Amino acid sequence: MSKVNRVSITLAFAYISFIVGAGFSTGQEILQFFANHGVWGYAAAATAGLTITFVGMQISKLGYILDSEDYALSLNHLFGTRIGRVFDYLLVFFFYGLSVIMIAGTGSAFYDGFGLPAWIGTLFTVITLFIVLQFDFTIVAKILGIITPFLIVAVFIIAGYNIIDPNVPVSEVDQYTDIDRTPSGIWIWDAITYGGLVIANSFGFLVIMGAGSRSQLISKRGILFGGLIFTVLLVLMTAGIIANLEIANEAALPTLLMANEIHPGLRILMTLIMVGVMFNSVIGVLYPFLTRFTKAYSSKYRLMLGISLVAAYILSFIGFVDLVNFFYPIFGYIGIIIALSFFVLWLNAKSSDKKASS
Repeated sequence: MSKVNRVSITLAFAYISFIVGAGFSTGQEILQFFANHGVWGYAAAATAGLTITFVGMQISKLGYILDSEDYALSLNHLFGTRIGRVFDYLLVFFFYGLSVIMIAGTGSAFYDGFGLPAWIGTLFTVITLFIVLQFDFTIVAKILGIITPFLIVAVFIIAGYNIIDPNVPVSEVDQYTDIDRTPSGIWIWDAITYGGLVIANSFGFLVIMGAGSRSQLISKRGILFGGLIFTVLLVLMTAGIIANLEIANEAALPTLLMANEIHPGLRILMTLIMVGVMFNSVIGVLYPFLTRFTKAYSSKYRLMLGISLVAAYILSFIGFVDLVNFFYPIFGYIGIIIALSFFVLWLNAKSSDKKASS
């Protein structure tokens, strides 16, 4: 394997580990956006995954071209200074809000996976985050990507088992769907909204990864590989949850429920993986939030980090499921606007290339 491909795969694993934490590791997100659409959930998951792949490549490319980890520069390039500032503030709110949701999610995972009180799980996460975020972000992100292969194997086992031996046959799926639990009730719109959610969620991360890449080819391939693998995992997990829809709608963390149906040991393994990828997601959104207002690793950075984590710990007591229900669709709309802007930029670039060659 060439060096370019090796580095690209490392970047891909870091990217997957990051977006899976906020994207589908708990199963609650897939349940709401895809599975409760029944068989249309498969099309929704594939549409969302391919959208995320395409736009993610464009964001990373822009980060590389601008050669800056400051995502505000990318927003100004997209929308101009005034509108870019509006999106800057929206994303700042989004990044912090998502970190609160993921910290709450780790508490739910510790409770469902190990029977520990949620407040202990969130406290452990907050303390560990304070320590890890003292180190170089790019290096930390790539190291944490080590967890991704374990995640991929676990998803194939959990989803594959439930697809082969479903609790709910495909012919009976519509009897158990709860369309009121979906954000809009329209599968294509929920697919686009979910894509927007992940795009907005990963915007700062992708800009940083693009700016830190050795070449544009590495950045492009890394996000392409990561996006396509994520799409496959998304469709597989959607299929697995649809196969368990009768009981999944009653669970806060459907993924752990499905794992436990196979073997309690797999539930424990999946809990550890889930906590790991959600932890990665918090790092990926909290670091851009902090560096938007402070210089990385300065005394002000550490002070803001401490205050932000204490506040996030308190807010996490609202509850993971309620936070997902309320905030995820809103965050998705922000991402849709960003995605559309990148699509327009891409069309303009293709049009300019065509005129130049004629």
